[in-house]
Amino acid sequence: MRKIYKLGLSDEWVLKHRNDETLPIEVLKQVFSSMKGFVVCESTYNSLTFAVETDGEDAQDMKKTVCLLLDDKYGEGASSALVSWNEAHDSDDDSDDDEGEEESVFEKGRSVSLELGGDDDDDDAGLFAMLEAYKETARRQDPVATMECINSLIGAKEFKALAEELVKVAPLLSDKKYTEVFARKCYLFSVSDGYGLTTYLNLFADIINSTKLRMIDVNSPVTEVKIDAETSSKNVSDCFSWARNAMGGSPERVKVVCLDICAWMDRLDSEAFRNFLRYVENSLQNTVVVFRVPFVDKEVLARIKDSLSDLLIIREVSFPPFNTEELVTYAKKELEKYGFTMAGRAWKYFNARIAEEKRDGRFYGINTVKKVVSELVYNKQLSNAGKKRATYVISQSDAKTLCEDIDASAGGGMEELDKLIGAEKIKRQVEEIIAQIEYAKLNEKEAPCVHMRFVGNPGTGKTTVARIVGKILKERGVLRIGNLHEVMGRDLCGRYVGETAPKTASICRDAYGSVLFIDEAYSLFRGDDGGKDFGLEALEMLIAEMENHRKDLVIIMAGYTDDMERLMQGNAGLRSRMPYCIEFPNFTKEQLGDIFASMAQGKFKCDQDVLDAARAYFAGLSDEFINSKEFSNARFVRNLFERTWAKAAMRCQLEGISEVTLTKADFERASSEKEFILNTPKRSRIGF
Repeated sequence: MRKIYKLGLSDEWVLKHRNDETLPIEVLKQVFSSMKGFVVCESTYNSLTFAVETDGEDAQDMKKTVCLLLDDKYGEGASSALVSWNEAHDSDDDSDDDEGEEESVFEKGRSVSLELGGDDDDDDAGLFAMLEAYKETARRQDPVATMECINSLIGAKEFKALAEELVKVAPLLSDKKYTEVFARKCYLFSVSDGYGLTTYLNLFADIINSTKLRMIDVNSPVTEVKIDAETSSKNVSDCFSWARNAMGGSPERVKVVCLDICAWMDRLDSEAFRNFLRYVENSLQNTVVVFRVPFVDKEVLARIKDSLSDLLIIREVSFPPFNTEELVTYAKKELEKYGFTMAGRAWKYFNARIAEEKRDGRFYGINTVKKVVSELVYNKQLSNAGKKRATYVISQSDAKTLCEDIDASAGGGMEELDKLIGAEKIKRQVEEIIAQIEYAKLNEKEAPCVHMRFVGNPGTGKTTVARIVGKILKERGVLRIGNLHEVMGRDLCGRYVGETAPKTASICRDAYGSVLFIDEAYSLFRGDDGGKDFGLEALEMLIAEMENHRKDLVIIMAGYTDDMERLMQGNAGLRSRMPYCIEFPNFTKEQLGDIFASMAQGKFKCDQDVLDAARAYFAGLSDEFINSKEFSNARFVRNLFERTWAKAAMRCQLEGISEVTLTKADFERASSEKEFILNTPKRSRIGF
């Protein structure tokens, strides 16, 4: 006769053993599979169903056998982890009815395993969390599953190659006599902030552990430490001592320790750094060491590796920053995590927002993408709540909330240029440049050089015209995308030796097919306080990009007239590659008044007396102030308009008025503030 048993183990007890080389259920399966007459039928992380050919042994005897196995393997008292035990009979009759009964037994067994959490929702949630923890633990112990996870990463080509290398060599090094061979190997990761260092480190620990190259402390596998250039070796010693203490001082269970040595990059030959490396060398028995620097060019990375290699065996791995397509792919994965997708036309707003995030030079890769996706999902759910219906496709209008200024005008580029106040001369220059570009494109074998210089004071419309130029070049077939990517000159410069060239190249790469607008470009010619002129390095890379991607990139450098001229004189290669120069004069007083009126009438209701007061104000500005280098032209107008807007909004809120309107009093209160009143000419007092 055959009996079928189903046993269940305590969830909490199973999870306590999740870091064992073999999980408890797998231990029982191995034992039963090796015994004559036993057949393992089904298992989960905390339950096991098996059949036994028996001649009368009852269920209690079998249960005692299982308890003895648990106590023998895990110590006295482990048998208390057996929390459920079920039995069914299966006769030797091979009739169809018996087969149906056997199926019902197994179906019953499955239902038992699903009901372990009981009827309480909290218990079910706890069971689900435990199951997920089990799955993650099982994945981390399986090199195939870990490799699947690594290969699903976006980019990281060299990291994937390293993981495959470890899987390949592991069977030959897993013998204990080769432990030292692998233990002496260190790693150099070249990865910028925000591009997944922690994720890479944890997956690196998983692949080492799952291939049994080293036994990693899976509860806390990774420690990240930033080593300051002035830090004494004692602090580094503390780091390694802490790692050893956390593991009980056993070399059998190690941590991956990541040491950020960015601050040492220009002091690799110093005696302090040598002492630091000696301590690292003496700590390899208890740690897997990963050195981290930002993403730098290969030549600099090779120099860093050479310095580390004097005492250590180094394997370098570079992680290039994600390009636009890779960031979009990551964003799609993030949206899928929340159950959302995004319409095709909506992605241009996502890309525009990412471009905005990059403009201040502080872009944090996937961390920034996560932030933007979270904002999208929140806004969509807020919209769903308002409409009292749930949709999970983020539309073009939903995504537009990320950057409302994009595509403000639906007209063509030249139409937008026509609408600009005081841009008559600029429009003629742009038309001439476009005509020259089109003529050169038709009559020359090589693509024409279309890079430009925009010179003039702040607020004269350089950025606005650059955006319109990109749109026109897209319409005329010169550029395939035509967007505007705006950065400041010093945004191209890195913080460390070797970081500038790849950073500049990455910014240029993002702008392929569009316009890269570099404001205050003259700042690249100044160098920095440490005597290392990263600006010149950025210029060299820009010149290379101008030449190598002249068919797919337009670079526009902007700044003050005199400063831009010094920049051209300081680098002979720039002037020849930027043949077009557009001058942006200061706005006249009348034009400043017209700009204010355009801003006000475009957003609010306002009386004529508001506009008259504004024109009178601008007419009263001194010529000396308007012609000074500090005057910000339209930017000054916008600041005054927004201050007027704030005054009007506060007044309307206090009066309980829902629609904001601008009044003369609002303007007078705004223009009487210190930063605006000091810019009007002083009136002569009578008698003086």
